[in-house]
Amino acid sequence: MNGDTGGEERGLAAPVATDRLFFAVVPDAHAVGQIGRLAQHLRVKYGLQGRPLVGERLHVTLYHVGDFAVLPQQVVDLACGAAEAVMTSSFDVLFDRVLSFGAKRRKYPLVLCGGDGVSELVAFQKALGSAMGRTGFTARGVNSSYTPHVTLLYDSQHVIQQPVEAIAWNVREFVLIHSLLGKSRHIALARWTLTA
Repeated sequence: MNGDTGGEERGLAAPVATDRLFFAVVPDAHAVGQIGRLAQHLRVKYGLQGRPLVGERLHVTLYHVGDFAVLPQQVVDLACGAAEAVMTSSFDVLFDRVLSFGAKRRKYPLVLCGGDGVSELVAFQKALGSAMGRTGFTARGVNSSYTPHVTLLYDSQHVIQQPVEAIAWNVREFVLIHSLLGKSRHIALARWTLTA
């Protein structure tokens, strides 16, 4: 399942995607503050011009459901059904390094990553991906190349990987987010609480 309408096959221009749907975990209020301070520190340290993402947009993507010209309720319902099937206890995450993703881009995402401190998050992402697969979605992103990260900002300067003071929180829920593309706005459509 995806957001393709098949218009290109008939020689029609594909509709422009305006809506993105994805699952994510979000940092708690204390971690949001730490992440914001880290982003500001790195801006000063490296003379970066990119603006840090605002607190309500900070997240770790788990599964990209798709991009759409109009958000289809059927896809939302199917994604929610898959999420209901994921039974997991709450767990801790720890992020302790920063780096810029990508090569030869105009704007590099500067991200917060982790090592062993995100292993339970990786396992949770695989469980969610499997549930999505059973609902008919593809298993894209559910593989060994998944790198949990929090995007801090975008900048034309590339920052090499380096350790930072650890930022940790307890993941107690995950969220289905509707992103309005190009408008820097996220809407939480549904939340699922993890068992204690």
